[in-house]
Amino acid sequence: MVRLYEVAHSRAGDKGNVTTLSLIPYDPALYPVLCEAVTPEEVGRHLGDRVVGEVVRHRMDGVGALLFVCPRAPGDTVTESLRLDAHGKSMSSALLEMEVPLDP
Repeated sequence: MVRLYEVAHSRAGDKGNVTTLSLIPYDPALYPVLCEAVTPEEVGRHLGDRVVGEVVRHRMDGVGALLFVCPRAPGDTVTESLRLDAHGKSMSSALLEMEVPLDP
């Protein structure tokens, strides 16, 4: 098991109560492995109560990246949230803490 930050990096964006998280492997050869290991269901479970509803995953095969669309509660926006850090970048850091079954 490895944490995603060992094999990939992430970027985030947030608009209203939707956060998008990209996952980009450092080594392009790991892209197919991440496609198998990092499912939208696992991402939703890992992010816990930060996500409300179904996480949708988009494969970006041309650039070797995954994009996760994560819905949040109506009041959980950057400008309205009572969370310490409501920005998507904190969620991307949380995503990179996820453990997956692969060897870097």
